[in-house]
Amino acid sequence: MYDMDKEKFGAFVAQLRRERGLTQKELADKLYISNKAVSKWETGVSIPDVGLLIPLSEVLGVTVTELLSGERQSEHMDTRQVEDVVKKAISYAEEAPRRSRQEKRRLGLIYGSCLILALAEVAALYLLKLPVNYEYLLLVVIFGVVFGWYFMLGAMQKLPDYYDSHRINGTIDGPFRMNIPGVRFTNRNWPYMVRCGQIWSMTIMVSYPALTGALYALFPAHWHRIEMYVLLVLILGGLFIPMVIVGKKYE
Repeated sequence: MYDMDKEKFGAFVAQLRRERGLTQKELADKLYISNKAVSKWETGVSIPDVGLLIPLSEVLGVTVTELLSGERQSEHMDTRQVEDVVKKAISYAEEAPRRSRQEKRRLGLIYGSCLILALAEVAALYLLKLPVNYEYLLLVVIFGVVFGWYFMLGAMQKLPDYYDSHRINGTIDGPFRMNIPGVRFTNRNWPYMVRCGQIWSMTIMVSYPALTGALYALFPAHWHRIEMYVLLVLILGGLFIPMVIVGKKYE
């Protein structure tokens, strides 16, 4: 195992944090972690999980290479220095569990089928010339498409081990960021939260066009006035309330 110099790493993080004018708490808040975790890094007691390296480097204004090296790189690194950083990254990284090919195929089939059905429903409403609000309608479908892609195909199968030993109220997974105050994200509740996202995104993608057409046909004089409230209930209440419930239950 190629060990990192924890004290050098911690001193570098502390230096960068002070240069950016951040307190330990402010840095912790930006990463959705506790300020005690930042304190442990800076004193060399521990180092952040691999999943936090990129967000940490972005907040501190350095590259991941500089973060792993514990110093700024003013010149091009020679072959030996590059090899050292690569060894650190390899020894530091934790192999994330991957979905099986069969599971990917199954989820991809569900996602594709729901998307085709949703687009067919929108096309049917248009051909029937129903004067529904197509901006709202497409907005909801797009929400389902984007969140559906993440929860069905892109979401982490397992959170970094760091989450199980610290109180963290959010995730940073590439461009996707989620923060739920009061809910501790762990590997016990994460699968249930992902499942909530899968069910919600597929359901809202498929059901909202049909729901819009049906409610407009039944209440043409009132639907436009209440549609915004229905949207808020479906988008906010339909996703985050179930996530909070299962997150608290299984954390």
